[in-house]
Amino acid sequence: MRLQFTFAFVAAATTLSAATTTTFYKDALPVLQKNCQSCHRPGEAAPMSFLTFESTRPWAKAIRNAVASKKMPPWHADPAHGKFLNDRRLSEREIQTLVAWVDAGARPGNAKDAPLPLHFTEGWEIGTPDLVLEMPTAIDVAASGTIDYQYVAIPTNFTEDKWVQFAEARPEDRQHVHHIIAFIREPGSPYMKDLPDGVAMTAKQIYEAAKKNGGERRAGENNTFPDMLVGFAPGTPPMSFKPGQAKLVKAGSHLVLQMHYTANGKPGRDRSRIGLTFSKVPVTERVVSLASSNGRFAIPPQDANYRVDSSFTLQETSTLVSLLPHMHLRGKDFLYTAIYPTGEKEVLLRVPHYDFNWQNTYELATPKVLPAGTKIDCVAHFDNSPNNPSNPDPTKKVTFGEQSWDEMMFGFFDVAIDVKTPPVDLMRPKRAVPLKPSGEE
Repeated sequence: MRLQFTFAFVAAATTLSAATTTTFYKDALPVLQKNCQSCHRPGEAAPMSFLTFESTRPWAKAIRNAVASKKMPPWHADPAHGKFLNDRRLSEREIQTLVAWVDAGARPGNAKDAPLPLHFTEGWEIGTPDLVLEMPTAIDVAASGTIDYQYVAIPTNFTEDKWVQFAEARPEDRQHVHHIIAFIREPGSPYMKDLPDGVAMTAKQIYEAAKKNGGERRAGENNTFPDMLVGFAPGTPPMSFKPGQAKLVKAGSHLVLQMHYTANGKPGRDRSRIGLTFSKVPVTERVVSLASSNGRFAIPPQDANYRVDSSFTLQETSTLVSLLPHMHLRGKDFLYTAIYPTGEKEVLLRVPHYDFNWQNTYELATPKVLPAGTKIDCVAHFDNSPNNPSNPDPTKKVTFGEQSWDEMMFGFFDVAIDVKTPPVDLMRPKRAVPLKPSGEE
């Protein structure tokens, strides 16, 4: 008993000593630099800066609560399935360091103990881009009402094919921009063909323009989707690939920006930008964005656990790079499962508590080869009950739609393929070669 008491006393004394000696410059700042400052700095998504003691100290108690409850940094993957390169979770030691700093009075300590400040490129997370493409004219955002998606075509003016290793979408008006998706429209593609350069239009306006230019057939072509280059949404990191991997933007291509604005009671004005950094080494693998999705569902009123399934079969061997589940305010959980040609199943990602406010991309720590014939099956559940605090209206049936009060079910995923493989081969089953009659060569 005496020995146990001694050990307990020593442990308690050690914990107390740590709590009373932990300071900002020596202990807390290295943790904040490693895990928080990429967002918590001026001009970035977070509303407060953690670059200095003076800017951090007023938020000490909030920091303690956020890290102790593991709400921050935002990360929603079930650790039982998959390992991810961009895992944002703090270690238990890092959590205890920040908690101890606050419990000790959130003292500054000696500034000489501080690590060297990190260098950030102002306005960009990917560093200084090789090229910045900007919306030619700003879009005025209404203070109220429903704002339909706006589409803007930006010519790249590339005279040769370009391989993009890093890309970042940057909204000017973060208060009103919910998301940006930059699609690559190659020369000759019918996607948004009737969208003039630099003019913001809604999908309906583009459809009407297509009808005038070529009838219903032409209008229907606007519904085809090309490859995605990069996106912006809360929690979504910039596009980043390892050396030798990149997205292809062919000569003469346009970037078509899908802009989702939300009214917040105040008018806004936005002129978003796309930053591109080109590969400096020969590219051997082309990265393509795909989706296992389902748009045919109707979530009943009051249903707390409505299930939606989707499946995508890869027709060529490829390498899985990342996963991005997407739902809206009623999204509850999301599951990716790979079903291999052998029948073996593997859970790739499980998000048990989906959060619409954080559109996380999950980058595989070790890319996974998916043989031809592999199915990417996804299962999502939606909570349309009053128990969901984010639910806009639990009395309404909910179907697929663009607005946040509608719903979506997309299991986005990126795969890498040989540069000589056409991306369409991933989706198009190969035709069986007919056998020749006996005797023919």
